[in-house]
Amino acid sequence: MTTEIASRIAASLIPAFLLIGAGGPALAKENADIQRTVLLQQQVTLPSPNVNGRVIRVNFPVGFKTPRHTHEGQGPRYVVKGTLQVVEGDKTGIYSAGEVFWETGQSMTVENIGGEPAELIIFEMGKGH
Repeated sequence: MTTEIASRIAASLIPAFLLIGAGGPALAKENADIQRTVLLQQQVTLPSPNVNGRVIRVNFPVGFKTPRHTHEGQGPRYVVKGTLQVVEGDKTGIYSAGEVFWETGQSMTVENIGGEPAELIIFEMGKGH
């Protein structure tokens, strides 16, 4: 993942209250030139007071489909490149590069339905150890 993509993901997923809380109003004013776009917002009930946050990069070859599976934690998923069909529970979504979707942790499959390799970044919030 390039630094530009990583920066764009981080800037879009860090809530404004964290930026302001970290440095007060001075930091918010100092960053007035930064353009931020909320790609996804989701109310979350954490699984425990101790949460294990992970960022995982997954590469999908052309035509690859995962078996039905679950992840340790829910969270946003960012499609870096390609086109993925996600079947989670009884819902099906098709997501392309630059799109974000929320995974709930239900049983799911992911299939690369595009004509090129696909890449997905998983931001996972699971029960801490």
